[in-house]
Amino acid sequence: MKIVVICGGRSNERDVSLSTGSMVAKALRASGHEVVLADACVGVELDCTPAEAFSRNIPIPEYKITSTAPDVRPFFERKEGFFGKNVLELCCEADIVFNALHGDEGENGKLQAAFDMMNIRYTGAGSQGSLLAMNKSLSKLVFHEHDIPTPEEAILHGESVEEALKKCEWLGFPCVVKPASLGSSVGVSIAYDEKDFRSAIEEASVYEDTIIVERYIRGREFSVGIVGERVLPAIEIIPKEGFYDYKNKYQPGATMEICPAEINPQLKKELERCTRTVFKALGLGAYARVDFMVDDNGVYCLEANTTPGMTPTSLLPQEAAAVGMDFPTLLENIIAESMKLERKQNE
Repeated sequence: MKIVVICGGRSNERDVSLSTGSMVAKALRASGHEVVLADACVGVELDCTPAEAFSRNIPIPEYKITSTAPDVRPFFERKEGFFGKNVLELCCEADIVFNALHGDEGENGKLQAAFDMMNIRYTGAGSQGSLLAMNKSLSKLVFHEHDIPTPEEAILHGESVEEALKKCEWLGFPCVVKPASLGSSVGVSIAYDEKDFRSAIEEASVYEDTIIVERYIRGREFSVGIVGERVLPAIEIIPKEGFYDYKNKYQPGATMEICPAEINPQLKKELERCTRTVFKALGLGAYARVDFMVDDNGVYCLEANTTPGMTPTSLLPQEAAAVGMDFPTLLENIIAESMKLERKQNE
């Protein structure tokens, strides 16, 4: 197949996306596909037509993720707009685009809607499911409507810190403060007192006006992947210091990850049931990863990820490996499920 792996972009998850894209592109090329890696905003320099590019074995660079999110402000100053040189032309020539574009513009439905308009096939959820999953304030509404257990929350829409304190007082401390539409724990803080809360609101406000304040769940953290109809084994996440923030997610050795998680059959069944329910309720397709907290009172769904990371420390590949599905096979299954989803939409 002719495949464009689209990555990079201009979100704070740019480095994560570049790493994911590089790994995916190399694995797909090794499996015999004709692959072009396209940094969405930077574009691809070609000395041939886009149709001819797939057979040229254009080099695929390696990328490393630093301990802090990158500064992407220069990308918003570009006069050319979002897509870089030759990106859309390559996507139009591909059999399918593997979406490795993490962050708002790759996961909030905009990219999917643009591709739908241009009849470009792509992996993962469609525009509506992507929007619902990426905007956690909307996800919360869906969770409540479908009786999916989730931490209690207050939603802020640009209130001052003083107003936020009053609105969230009933939640108590500690609480979790996070932007509504970012991933990779960018801008997320745990507030243990009023001073922490003020700082957390200020930090989250740098990224977004809509902020979610959740009741803190003190317990075990799990993530569960789903590919098509198959729910993968749960993985338990145990940061060595602090919580599962950006640094602990992407710096090797910062977090213990146990897969399959050491849990009893009842919890395993409940995590699987909740994963299927979330996948269906949000209208997702092909694959996703759902994150949970578990305490003595039960299971709490935090969010769903429609474009899970495929970096050296990412969770979904580890979950797949636990059932004997190596990385290239996981990618093939994602593509196959995405092609089935696209066919259903056109029937």
